[in-house]
Amino acid sequence: MLAAKSDVQVDTPEVRVTEWRLAPGSATGRHIHEMDYVIVPVTAGEMTIVAPSGERSKAELRVGKSYFRKAGVEHDVLNETSTEIVFLEIELKP
Repeated sequence: MLAAKSDVQVDTPEVRVTEWRLAPGSATGRHIHEMDYVIVPVTAGEMTIVAPSGERSKAELRVGKSYFRKAGVEHDVLNETSTEIVFLEIELKP
C-alpha cells in the first residue's frame, strides 16, 4: 500500500487540524488516536477500517457530515476505491 498524505494546517495549544489525502491504494498506517477527534469529509467515499484484530469494516464518508470519536481508537484506514478520499481531522488537545 502507498502512504496517505497528511498536511497539518493548524497546530495550537488547543487543537490540531490535519488534511488527509488517501489516493487509491493508499493507507494511513496503523495508529492510535491519543486525543478526541472530529472527522470532516471533504470528498464523499468509502474507507476500509482495519482493527488491530484484523477485522475489516467500511466507513461511508459524505461531504459535510462530520463525526466524533474519543481518544484511544486504534486502526489503519485504507482507500480500496478508485477515487481519492480527502478529509480533515480535528484533534482536540486536553
